Amino acid sequence: MSKLAVLSFAALAFSAATHAADIDVQLGSTERVTRLFAYPNNCNVICFRDWTLEQTVEHYLTQSVQRDGYSTAKVSVKRDNDKVYAHISGVPKDYGQPLKALLDAGDLAYNGASKLNTDKKWSYNWYLFLPLGMALENRKSVELLHFPPDYSLTQAQDYLESATTDRWATLLTVNGIAADQTPAYQTIIDIAPIAAPSNAGSTLEGLYDYFNDYQTTMVKEVTQGTSGAALPMVAFGAPVRNWIKTQYGQTVGVLGLATITPAAGTKVPVLGSNHPSYIWYAADKDNYDGDEAKADAAGLKVMGQDLSAACWQAGMGSKPGTDPSTLLNQCTQTWQVTQKEQTCELFYTSIRNLSPADAEKKCETPAIKSQLPQLKVPMPLPAEAV
Repeated sequence: MSKLAVLSFAALAFSAATHAADIDVQLGSTERVTRLFAYPNNCNVICFRDWTLEQTVEHYLTQSVQRDGYSTAKVSVKRDNDKVYAHISGVPKDYGQPLKALLDAGDLAYNGASKLNTDKKWSYNWYLFLPLGMALENRKSVELLHFPPDYSLTQAQDYLESATTDRWATLLTVNGIAADQTPAYQTIIDIAPIAAPSNAGSTLEGLYDYFNDYQTTMVKEVTQGTSGAALPMVAFGAPVRNWIKTQYGQTVGVLGLATITPAAGTKVPVLGSNHPSYIWYAADKDNYDGDEAKADAAGLKVMGQDLSAACWQAGMGSKPGTDPSTLLNQCTQTWQVTQKEQTCELFYTSIRNLSPADAEKKCETPAIKSQLPQLKVPMPLPAEAV
């Protein structure tokens, strides 16, 4: 199902119908909007999509209003005397505020990227890429990640279109979130706002300080829920969990809990998780001298962890005020004990690409059944590389 599927729950529809307005938002100068919207997204003599600046901005703002659940909203972008304006109909009258906050944070990201380039640490195949097209208002949870893959910008023009986000959306649906509602849970902050090739992670790890103002501003802004309660956050991957330790002094391992205070009076529950793509590395038999049994055992372990983390995210997002620790215990009990057979089958269908029938048979074999009680037991895994 398309990531642009409209959020359909009744409360949003009622809100949109009751509070719909026409708003005009000044986005800034042509120069500012050009750099903050990474325009043109992909032009190398021939443009992959031959859009104007106005069309590019309309594209991302339309993604946002749809992901916020405003199905009748319309976006029109115009230029006047070098200023770019967005006219948005069918949204609350204060809808422009989170949009302005995102772009103001984007200025901080641009400053950091410019300094990076001045210091000759910027790569020729990187792109400044803000988390455009996210839900701006009706968010349920926040995902803290490392950096967006370059093809999300150059090919998809969709921040939520990647192997990473697709896999995690699937895990959210397994945990009871309707497929058309997963974008509300996947409001992403990347600590490096750089669309880069997938192998750029180790290079980017030494450059976070350039984006400190951007990072902390985004965490402060995005974790503020519209109801006043802080939104739950999942920190994906070792670099991101290390950043939490550096920035907020909180240690979060995989399935570890912490609380950070990005703004006075705001306490954000944070869960540590594997990177969504880590499972393919952890379950690669080449990491175990070709031993498929060891690779499967590691993959099953990660699958149980990932399903537990997605369960926590789904529960915290759908029921604000839930006790984080109690919910985490319930989620780990579900996926690592009670429903370990389903965890096994999901691993073999989604990672090993078996049919549901073959996955069920595989999980019934003595060799695999003997592994399932170990899902709850710590075991050595290959070091995270993402």
